[in-house]
Amino acid sequence: MRKAHLAFAATYWVAKRFPVKVCCELSYDPRDPYAVTLILDSEGDHAVRWVFSRELLADGLTGSAGEGDVTVWPEGQGTDGWFLWLKVGRDPHTAVFETAADPVAEWLLDTYRLVPEGHEEVDAEWEQLTHLIE
Repeated sequence: MRKAHLAFAATYWVAKRFPVKVCCELSYDPRDPYAVTLILDSEGDHAVRWVFSRELLADGLTGSAGEGDVTVWPEGQGTDGWFLWLKVGRDPHTAVFETAADPVAEWLLDTYRLVPEGHEEVDAEWEQLTHLIE
């Protein structure tokens, strides 16, 4: 079964004046059609994995989205381009990342080619997913 995968660079804003480049990955598996997986610092010793809804990421490309552990919002179409911001964690333990939005938007379109919006329930492998709950 085909999956969607994107490796990309992001800026981890440790402090307002201390940006750190990190390698990240986004992945999508049609067997779990509602979720995307984000791996932060994917090539580092302390990679962190976040799983959240594909819909949240899609909504975050056009406006602020998310109220829990993951929030996403776009910024600008100015001379520096279009960026996507991701905030993970809960206050006071949060991390903020910035990346180019175009590659993420293109990758997200690929996920919708695999499982179109509104077809998630039809394409889900419920037996495999229910084993995760047990």
